[in-house]
Amino acid sequence: MTKIAINGACGRMGLTVAKCALEDKAFEIVEALEAAASPAVGRDYGEFAGRPSLGVTVTRDMGSKAEALIDFSTPEASLERLLECVKRARPHVICTTGFTPAQRQQIEVAAKHIPIVLSSNMSVGVNVLFKVAAEVAQALGPAYDLDIIETHHRFKKDAPSGTAKTLAEEIEKATGRKPNIAAVRSGDVVGDHRVVFGSIGDAIEIRHTASSRDIFAKGALRAAAWLTRAKPGLYSMRDILA
Repeated sequence: MTKIAINGACGRMGLTVAKCALEDKAFEIVEALEAAASPAVGRDYGEFAGRPSLGVTVTRDMGSKAEALIDFSTPEASLERLLECVKRARPHVICTTGFTPAQRQQIEVAAKHIPIVLSSNMSVGVNVLFKVAAEVAQALGPAYDLDIIETHHRFKKDAPSGTAKTLAEEIEKATGRKPNIAAVRSGDVVGDHRVVFGSIGDAIEIRHTASSRDIFAKGALRAAAWLTRAKPGLYSMRDILA
């Protein structure tokens, strides 16, 4: 059984991770972390996770019980927890997006000391999309325009999404061309990414639609279990799926 800590434990994705972990006997939630100003601090996590009691108090401070930390929060909060993970030699699954190049460099430095998974999207399907989209773009060649259209719920802060940026990066690596990205924020859309290859005469579209946040949470849990056996280094979901 893998003992996990969740940062951003009472947020939308933190609670999804908790739900999936509670349904899977291979995982145990031992720490629930939130910002100091959160009204959840000091209360039993079961109140938020839909259980009468879990015996886990929501806290600001990281303890030493967990084998890995799963982090769906903000870039600033993730980096703060990263320093604590290095101090405690704890693996860190970073599911947060929107890092600046300087912040990304901090993660790379930390990865010399602890194992880290950093991914713009924890879904198995999306990580296959990264690979396939690049291969299709390369095969089609310069006669086809390259466009990415991503749609998320109205509360998502970063635009374009980290997933769209990764798609663009993978395609650029394969072709030397930068795709156009259009970002839409609407309603309660979990996540929708379309890659459109258009020429004069035809078009090809590859699309991934997330209908449940569970796919991201389950990917993060899989990453956490994998990291407990990994050496220090910076990994992606591709390493886990290999």
